[in-house]
Amino acid sequence: MKGFKIPEATISRLSVYSRYLENLYRKGITTVSSADIAQGVGVTSAQVRKDLAYFGEFGTRGVGYNVKELLDHTLKILGLNNTWNMVVVGAGNLGSALCAYRGFRERGFYIVGVFDNDLTKIGKKINEYEVLPIDKLEEVVKENNVEIGIIAVPAAYAQDVATRLVKAGVKGILNFAPTVLNVPDKVIVRSVDLTVNLEVLTFNIRRD
Repeated sequence: MKGFKIPEATISRLSVYSRYLENLYRKGITTVSSADIAQGVGVTSAQVRKDLAYFGEFGTRGVGYNVKELLDHTLKILGLNNTWNMVVVGAGNLGSALCAYRGFRERGFYIVGVFDNDLTKIGKKINEYEVLPIDKLEEVVKENNVEIGIIAVPAAYAQDVATRLVKAGVKGILNFAPTVLNVPDKVIVRSVDLTVNLEVLTFNIRRD
């Protein structure tokens, strides 16, 4: 894996495969074929085999894959054999929705701090999380070994937040603000622009 770059689309599909395998495991299914996985997630069996081949040889020809073993491999590849502490900056509607999302914990992601600079929000609770002043960000990041920061603030404030997260020591940022962030190369940024995704939908709907 270190000798070449894994396509990002492959990593995205690997995440989908792992959730599908987790579902099979919970149902007590012990063996699965590439065709089964492909049908379950909406790709081709050749694509499944190609994606998995980036990370080694799995399964037995004519038999398939052991569900538990392949699940363990995919979780390890994705780094989900460990837990990850995260902070959320922005306690507005989006930040509140993210704090309420149970799927994070199910996959090993734990929110350990929620921050805002709005005095009317600081001290209040979002679910079980007390909203903290932004000045406590560095302290919480260091005390809890936080590696991931989530930005859920308006675009005008996103760069300042990103800069603070980087200085605090986070290694990855999930950015929901509709703006490009300037961070060091060592910090990984994933941006989720909800409006852009909606516009891609409307573009494709109009084409049909």
